[in-house]
Amino acid sequence: MSSPSTSTPLLDGAPRTRPPAGTPCFAAPPAGGPGPNVVHQLLLAILCAGYAVGAALGWGSEELALIMGDFGLTAAAGTAAVSCFCYARVRRVRFRPAWMLFSLSSAMAALGNLVWGWYEVVLGRPVPSPSLADVFFLCFAPPAIVGLLVLAARPVTKAGWVCLGLDAWLIAGSLLTLSWSLALAQAAKLDGPSVAHAALSLAYPLLDIALVSMVLVLHFRRTAVNRTGVNTAVGALALTVMCDALFTSPLLHNDYRSGQLLDAGWFAGSLLLAYAPWAAYRRHGRGADEGYTRVVHEHLPGQRPGVRTVTSAQAPTPAQGGDHGCYPATRPITGSLAALTPYLAAAVCTLGILYNVLNGRSVDRVVLLTGGTVVLALVVRQGIMLLDNIALTQELAQKENHFRSLVQGSSDVIMIAAPSGVLRYVSPAAAGVYGRSAEELVGTELAHLIHPEDLGCVVHEVRRFLAASPQDEPTTRIECRFRSGAGGWLNVESTVNRHHGGLIFNSRDVTERVRLQAQLQHNAEHDPLTDLPNRALFTRRVQQALSGRRSSDRGPALRNTAVLFIDLDGFKAVNDTIGHAAGDALLVQAARRLQDAVRQGDTASRLGGDEFAALIVGDGTRDRAARERHILELADRLRLTLSQPYLIDGNDVRVAASIGVAFAEPGLGAGELLRNADLAMYRAKAGGKGRVELYKPQMQQDVVRKAELATRLRAALHDGEFALLHQPVVRLSDGRISSVAAQARWRSSQGVLFTPAEFLRVAEDGDRTAELGRWLLEQAVEQAADRTASGLTLPVVVRVGARRLLDRSMPLSSVEALLTRHGLPSGSLVVELSDTDPRVPLDELERRLGALRRLGVRIALDGFGGGHGALTALRRLPVDVLKLDRTLVEGVVESARLNKITGGLLRIASDLGLQSVADGVDLPEQVVALHAMGCTHGQGMAFSGPLDEYRLRRALATGRYPVPHDGPGEPAFAGGGAGVYTSGVTAVLGSGSALRSHNETPVPPT
Repeated sequence: MSSPSTSTPLLDGAPRTRPPAGTPCFAAPPAGGPGPNVVHQLLLAILCAGYAVGAALGWGSEELALIMGDFGLTAAAGTAAVSCFCYARVRRVRFRPAWMLFSLSSAMAALGNLVWGWYEVVLGRPVPSPSLADVFFLCFAPPAIVGLLVLAARPVTKAGWVCLGLDAWLIAGSLLTLSWSLALAQAAKLDGPSVAHAALSLAYPLLDIALVSMVLVLHFRRTAVNRTGVNTAVGALALTVMCDALFTSPLLHNDYRSGQLLDAGWFAGSLLLAYAPWAAYRRHGRGADEGYTRVVHEHLPGQRPGVRTVTSAQAPTPAQGGDHGCYPATRPITGSLAALTPYLAAAVCTLGILYNVLNGRSVDRVVLLTGGTVVLALVVRQGIMLLDNIALTQELAQKENHFRSLVQGSSDVIMIAAPSGVLRYVSPAAAGVYGRSAEELVGTELAHLIHPEDLGCVVHEVRRFLAASPQDEPTTRIECRFRSGAGGWLNVESTVNRHHGGLIFNSRDVTERVRLQAQLQHNAEHDPLTDLPNRALFTRRVQQALSGRRSSDRGPALRNTAVLFIDLDGFKAVNDTIGHAAGDALLVQAARRLQDAVRQGDTASRLGGDEFAALIVGDGTRDRAARERHILELADRLRLTLSQPYLIDGNDVRVAASIGVAFAEPGLGAGELLRNADLAMYRAKAGGKGRVELYKPQMQQDVVRKAELATRLRAALHDGEFALLHQPVVRLSDGRISSVAAQARWRSSQGVLFTPAEFLRVAEDGDRTAELGRWLLEQAVEQAADRTASGLTLPVVVRVGARRLLDRSMPLSSVEALLTRHGLPSGSLVVELSDTDPRVPLDELERRLGALRRLGVRIALDGFGGGHGALTALRRLPVDVLKLDRTLVEGVVESARLNKITGGLLRIASDLGLQSVADGVDLPEQVVALHAMGCTHGQGMAFSGPLDEYRLRRALATGRYPVPHDGPGEPAFAGGGAGVYTSGVTAVLGSGSALRSHNETPVPPT
């Protein structure tokens, strides 16, 4: 009998209801009203009760009693046969042969009752003995016996099979002994009408004994699959056997008439057998093969009692668990009855023999023989069980020693806590892990060992775990801080399992792992050099600042939140000049200055390289102008702080800081706010560096326009919207055209004309610049080759950047292949180096230019005199032509200082034997002055603007342009026609229009 539920206190003393120890925890049945199974069971009970009442009352007439006693039983048995047959055919069952055999057995019973009714009802005479009905009735038991054997759980060892046979004989022998002593001895005598009648009188009880034996054996060894159906079938067969025993007994056999109360037992047994295969289906709403069976395991050492749900295909068999004894692990009561079966059999045999002795009769030889075999079977069975128990005891001792060694030697601490939270057992590993002996911890409340901040979470998790289903959640994991013997706290991770109403904790010290995780988390969110928050953490904090406030006060505080985007100007020069180690030291000092400059609640971050950022959280001030002034003053102070000299290796190193400021706005995300600050920072750098710039919406519009223009430029490269123009380079001594400079113009599909100074500003990414450069070079070489083929041999000048020359997209082999494919003579291509960035490696550039010169390509240095790197490039690079910068040419007449500088540069070119070209020669006075200084060639509007191919060929056919005479002269221009110098020399302009910068020259019509 189950004990009542008890209240179990948890770690903090709070009670909760739990089932008594040792009681299996079944899952709660689904809620709902009575299902179809209840209706069918009620209908079955009504039919059986109605038949029993009718039989008890004699059915009202003798004729109706005969009909109900014979054909009623025929209908019931036939129903059972059809039901078992249909279930075995239409359902995918595991034990289909058993149900087919039960169907055959019921069919035999139905045929027997049909023959019996034929004699009694149709023919109206008594049933002869023996008759065909007896044949059918005798055929009822064998199929049922075989079907029960199919349903029984099969042993997997030889000892198990021997035990199964011994159990069957013990039961059958005991029943045979008792039956022989009571009635069968008289029935066996040949006093009847015939030998067949005597044999028939013995066949019925012997088959019933065999069937009863199998029913009892199956009750202890039945399979776990479709338990409800099997139990119902066993009950139906047991009821049938009991009625057969009453029928064959001398008390009822001679007075039996069809339609009596005994027929109600057979009728109920047949209907129960008809209902049996569908019992589980009706109960769970699915077939037994498709349903789920609850398997309740007996509590064994090392195992937790409980219920697990398996499908029929996954139902455990004895082979899965082994067969250590004669009976597998079952429920406690069932196991006890199975163990007592041999003794009950011996007691029955003893009672049979004592019955004969007490009646003064001599002991029958059959009784002695049967009793002897039963005793012998009992002895053999007990011997097998003794050997099996010895093996189990040795195995249990071995496993106990094994588990004790595992527990004693485990580095994890194993603790068993009572329902009250008191530790009942602690493994010896506690001394090494917690620094406290196991004896000291036993008897201590677990709540006193857990950190107070973690205790609430631990208690909540334990309560949740105990309330959960053991099948759904057999274990849980808890991580908390545990008090150590040294007085500190250890991070402990525990795996928790249920144990007799308490808990088992398998704990391990994870302090180092927690520290490592915290360090890894810190490293993932902070810059390794400066230890400032990195971009990911900074972006997350910006997002929190934008969205982590209440809606009531979010407006003012949000608008006053600002992001400062900081870039160190000149930092790359520090890396290039004094090394990367010095650059890292400078970044560390800058980060420290930035961290000290912001408030406690603000965030300073290094985004990467020499880029920093600061998040200034809003203070709720409603005066927007005052807040902006405060932030801009803070940014300016920060700019001054970051621009102070840095002491590195005893030297003062200076960099400037450009800062962009952007304020948060409603609906603006963290990414957009950072982008706005970044745009403001770039505007500060473009405005002269070392400045603070506040973001304005116009900056974003400029970026959008630039992006749109870049997208259109990419499409223009593929749609053929570019045109190639050439501007003549004239020898100043006689006006002869010595070469032509190739220039690109872009007329978009909208009719807008873009000059190189405009569209090259948006072609910043390497792919578009490389594609445009390839197009310019190929078109210039191709058109130069066409002119050479027509007899107009003239070098073509193509501007190429220094970085472009070193780019992999322009290999030396491609230039050589281009010259070879078009057959351009040596010296016909001049590569004009358009920039001399000091960051470009001169060694590699020198090797590349040398290789080009070996291919017959001449090298021109553009912008000579306009930058600090020109003299370095002139000293290192193989140059054939020097091109004066436009800024020198524009002021060569007005400024005496520029006049002297230009003259000095031209003398250097002359001394080096280099050809000199003045770029941007737009006025006659400039022509005269430059020629007087020794400049050999000029290019500009004083001679011609950029020409298309048609007008270029006309100019080349003439071969020269008029140049002004030496000496002072004032230009005189007539309307929109050709300009005429006062000396009478006409300046031939490319389009016959007024002078203008070549950067604004429209594309001539073609």
